[in-house]
Formats: sequence, structure tokens, C-alpha cells
Amino acid sequence: MGYYTSVTGEIRIEPPLTWAEIKSNPLLPETEGGRSEYDVRLRIDEETVETDEGQMIRKTCSALVPAWDDSFKAYHLIEHVQFMVDTFPGHTFSGRLDCEGEENGDLWRVVIRDGRAEKVTPRIVWPDED
Repeated sequence: MGYYTSVTGEIRIEPPLTWAEIKSNPLLPETEGGRSEYDVRLRIDEETVETDEGQMIRKTCSALVPAWDDSFKAYHLIEHVQFMVDTFPGHTFSGRLDCEGEENGDLWRVVIRDGRAEKVTPRIVWPDED
């Protein structure tokens, strides 16, 4: 079975990745069978532009997002985010992924600090106690 985590949010990429940079990346959302082996995927943005030859669709990537909309086994989430940061060193990654596990109080985030994907856990303090 395994332990499931709900993951929301996004990690923005500046400047956005170009199609030339991402076209053969394994984190593209188009995967065989609809499932990826990675815990994150590239969010592809499409823009129609006018050219001398007609309309063209320009694809870029401006964010990393969770691989699935529902809860999943996010065992390698930090590792997969770091893979993307390492793959594109000329880009800035910022933002966060918010994670909530199956157990009460199992909250954490993935953030980027100094080019490293890090897990951040909150300190929970009850208001009526020290």
C-alpha cells in the first residue's frame, strides 16, 4: 500500500524554460500510461504567436507542479525537485510545494534555498501552552 501525501503549490522557474530546453525532459506531463515515475512534472504553457509563415504555438515551462492532482507516494519529491534545479542551472527556482501526509500534524514543505531543495517542517505550538 504505502503512505500517501497530498501535494499542492508550485515552484516557479525564471526565466521560463524554452521548448528546446525541455522537449526531451523526462518530467514532461505526456507520459506513457498517464503516470510518471517522478513526483513532479513540468507545467507547460502554450502561447499562439503570429509569424510570417502563419500561427505558431510556442511552448515554455514556467513552473514545477505535483505529478498528480490526487494524493500520491511522494517518497522522492525532494530528490526530483533537486534534479530539475541541477538540470537547469541558468534559471532561478522559487516558491514551494505544500505537503500533508495521512497522519494528523504531518505537514511539511519543499522550498528552494541557495539552489538546494529542502524539506521544511513547522513547529506546532498550542495557544494555551508554553
